[in-house]
Amino acid sequence: MATETKRQGRAQRGTRRKPTVLIAGNPNVGKSMLFHKLTGRYVTVSNYPGTTVEVLRGQMRWRGQEFEVIDAPGMYSLIPITEEERVARRILLHDKPDLVLHVIDAKNLARMLPLTAQLIEMGIPVVVVLNMMDELERAGLSIQVEALQQQLGVPVVPTVCLTGQGINNLKELIYERLAANPDLSARD
Repeated sequence: MATETKRQGRAQRGTRRKPTVLIAGNPNVGKSMLFHKLTGRYVTVSNYPGTTVEVLRGQMRWRGQEFEVIDAPGMYSLIPITEEERVARRILLHDKPDLVLHVIDAKNLARMLPLTAQLIEMGIPVVVVLNMMDELERAGLSIQVEALQQQLGVPVVPTVCLTGQGINNLKELIYERLAANPDLSARD
């Protein structure tokens, strides 16, 4: 009942909070390149409170909708060892993003999937961004994207962030998942 009251109150005032997308993943998988491709020039660099770890925040606009995008520091697990992992975990737990883009190096899929499983188990909506598909193909390898998607139970979007391949498909998926979601205006 309180959630419905909050939603009605915000709808009457015309205020709606901006949906938040968190980019997460291991170091060196293309997270910052994806951030750049999603946000363009709308970038704010800030240190996470109490640390010297930089967290990039920016705005993505797609089909008339604006989304906040956060580029989390690299992490290997939700059980933090480094300060970067602690900051990334805090963002997941405290900022409560509406959608997590888990960026994966397609060539090292098996090494990347444990973090995917942890994110899915948290109950946060996850999209796997299968990046560096060009390098995978040059190595003579392939991934059955639809089979992986069915096994994980979350969307999987193949990309080459360096060239922008697959980015518009990803933006469209973000839009579909978040822009029309009435529950977003109810969350604090």
